[in-house]
Amino acid sequence: MKNKHFHFIGIGGAGMSGIARIMLAQGIKVSGSDAKESMVTTQLETLGAKIFIGHDAANQIGSDVVVVSSAISANNPEMTSARDRGAEIMPRANALALVMQGKRSVAVAGTHGKTTTTSMLTVALQKAGLDPSFAIGGMINNSGTNAHLGSGDIFVAEADESDGSFLSYLPSGAIITNLELDHVDHFPDLPSLMDAFLKFINSIAKDGFLVTCGDDKNIEELLASGVRSDLTVIRYGIENPANDFQISRVHLSEDAGLCRIVHKGKVLGELSLSIPGEHNLLNATASLAAAYALQVPLTDIFAGLHEFSGARRRFELKGKINEIRVIDDYGHHPTEVKVTLETARRYAAGGNVFVVFQPHRYSRTKMFAQRFGEALELADQIYLLEVYAASEEPIPGVSSLLIMQGRSAEKFHYEPSMIEVIGSIAEKVAPGDVVLTLGAGDVNSLGPVILTAIGERFAL
Repeated sequence: MKNKHFHFIGIGGAGMSGIARIMLAQGIKVSGSDAKESMVTTQLETLGAKIFIGHDAANQIGSDVVVVSSAISANNPEMTSARDRGAEIMPRANALALVMQGKRSVAVAGTHGKTTTTSMLTVALQKAGLDPSFAIGGMINNSGTNAHLGSGDIFVAEADESDGSFLSYLPSGAIITNLELDHVDHFPDLPSLMDAFLKFINSIAKDGFLVTCGDDKNIEELLASGVRSDLTVIRYGIENPANDFQISRVHLSEDAGLCRIVHKGKVLGELSLSIPGEHNLLNATASLAAAYALQVPLTDIFAGLHEFSGARRRFELKGKINEIRVIDDYGHHPTEVKVTLETARRYAAGGNVFVVFQPHRYSRTKMFAQRFGEALELADQIYLLEVYAASEEPIPGVSSLLIMQGRSAEKFHYEPSMIEVIGSIAEKVAPGDVVLTLGAGDVNSLGPVILTAIGERFAL
């Protein structure tokens, strides 16, 4: 690898930038292109990468390997040129698998909670003094980065199932947080997704471990279909009496969570988190179970999990003005929307919850429009931006209006103009309210602007 030049198309993306960062730390020559300049591309340039803003066939000339994600079009000029000159075209997952080689690797998969769980495990291992390598699809608040080449022998990686490429990792162990139909542009139904996850389980190294949520019926069905006998399966959760790590005595406050962890009948201790939500107690217990499988002292893990302060775009507080708080979250599936709004209601502690929701992808909106509407009912005022297309072409008849069908016009507002949303929210909010920007697109850009607008209103 050190004798090769790797070029990343879309290097500013969360997954791509992490791999590039690790390769740079290994002394590998890295270049990359992105549609626009960002803090991420600037950081990579500082670390030694050659960065091109805009996509041009000439950008990748001289590279040996061109790394691409599934978001990159086959007609991208850099991809076309690289293919024509016979350069190796490498999927992002294969590049990540390359940098994971030689380490005790843990791949964190699942429909929801991957980024948070990967981040939690990483911070806990750091607290234990193990200096793990990691590659995550989001920034860890504690360290302000999404990837690092550590001196230790453990590598923690977020395993993205969206295009099925997570089968390339071949990890020493894995976590599956939950399993539910998503990425319907790639998986037409739940059985096809479950088949991919079964292949992922069987890709774990011989005598490896698998940490799963024992409360998840789809995962339990998957395990019942037959997995390799050499794998150690470790369950965690609240409901299933067969869980190896049992969560009990749950106490949730507006900005924290507490529970007792029992391992096979023995009380291990109290798990105290500095972030809200029952779902995060589950994510933390998954991290704890993986650390146990790695034979890390659990006292260090409990301490590390308590110090975890969250990941960017995962119920991230953007600011507070006159007791009005603005939160940003990446949730883009109906289940994630529901859990995030439940957390927001508790966080608001009696105040109103305003949500600006930007559906992500036409295919997901078409499949889950009814469920999105049901989940969003948990808010007091809902503003629906138009669908963020990502890499998809529009589907005729599919827009955010589908989510509004049958919903109250007093609560649900279809407003494709971000400027109008900002003004309406700033005019209506009161002290104690919570404003939530929600979605996997660019809706997060509204948080700072909403805060400014609220500040200007109360300054008058």
